[in-house]
Amino acid sequence: MCNKKECGQAKEKLYERFEFRYIRPEEADQAARIEQVCFPPNEACTEKMMKDRAAAVPELFLVAVDRQNGQLGGFLCGLATDESRFRDEFFYDNTLYRPQGKNVILLGLDVLPEYRGQGLARELMHVYLQREKERGRKMAVLTCLEDKIPMYEKMGFTNHGLSQSTWGGVPWYEMSCALDI
Repeated sequence: MCNKKECGQAKEKLYERFEFRYIRPEEADQAARIEQVCFPPNEACTEKMMKDRAAAVPELFLVAVDRQNGQLGGFLCGLATDESRFRDEFFYDNTLYRPQGKNVILLGLDVLPEYRGQGLARELMHVYLQREKERGRKMAVLTCLEDKIPMYEKMGFTNHGLSQSTWGGVPWYEMSCALDI
């Protein structure tokens, strides 16, 4: 852990290096490629799913753009809903999107290997959740593999145990974070 001054300087450097904003239509290909790098084939969303999601819900698709080369270093995407439990249909059925939904289902936090270890995932989550809180959302829900639970707990999520999700044929854990506090 860093002290307050060190953490502030690290965050400042992150913002010098990256621009945090919503995805643009022409960046959907990059997001699809990043997904293929970050997840094994059985867990990754398809290129079509990623492009459809970016087109359908760009305001829920936050990217971190490397200011030096204009490329995406990572992203976080989700889908607003009134549902409070994760189900696999959220990955591929954009008709489940409810613009005024009280919750947001987080579908993917992806950071390319060369950008890991710099706090990028943590900052993507922080910015994303703050924006969703400002929109009046009450809760964020995600699923993750068991080894990622400590990372998400540090980001403020609570583990609820095994999820009903069977995506990719592996066991997922459901986690949530209250946004209305």
